[in-house]
Amino acid sequence: MSRDSFPFHVDDIAALAKSLRARLAETEAAPGHVEMLNILAKSAGCRNFQHFRANAKAREQLAQSRSRPLDAPPALEQPPVDFVRLRRLLRHFDPVGRLIRWPSKHSEQQPCLWLLWSRLPGRRILCEREINQYLNCWHSFGDAALLRRQLCDTGLFTRTPDCREYRRVEGRPSPLGLALIRQLAGVGTAVPAPTAGPAAPGQGGQTVETAS
Repeated sequence: MSRDSFPFHVDDIAALAKSLRARLAETEAAPGHVEMLNILAKSAGCRNFQHFRANAKAREQLAQSRSRPLDAPPALEQPPVDFVRLRRLLRHFDPVGRLIRWPSKHSEQQPCLWLLWSRLPGRRILCEREINQYLNCWHSFGDAALLRRQLCDTGLFTRTPDCREYRRVEGRPSPLGLALIRQLAGVGTAVPAPTAGPAAPGQGGQTVETAS
């Protein structure tokens, strides 16, 4: 019987050991298999193993989309952009491209997250303060924590268990997300982005993956 394999990686083994020790101390008896999976997942910054599994699958799908040759046909034909939905999405943004409200519909949240993803530096490590500064530049309802958490929960960003380091997951936006990115490209040039620290050695600055 085959089963899915999900790599487990943390950047700081000391933080992992501290988190595991605290969670094991809370259990009265030796944890079972499922409980141990949940403990490990929480130590990696997820809510539970199901959350960890969903993030792993999302990262795998993004990696597969990036590894496909540019001249190779897509596995599935992308649906055309629904411009009625695009116009509805634009109502959530002010004239300079800032998000003015968090959409209540999940179908509208994801394209907005792709737009925020495209405006955050890629291939570099950000601390929580830096990612908050960027997000504060691009929304006006005062809840950077919500946006930061949503970016991580949907697999567009990864973070260490202690939430000290964040890194963008490179990938290809959804068709509607890409249309939103293109529609608002250049609109937000009047909004100054914070000055971030140097990129990681051998890494470039911001890169937005776009579909041809």
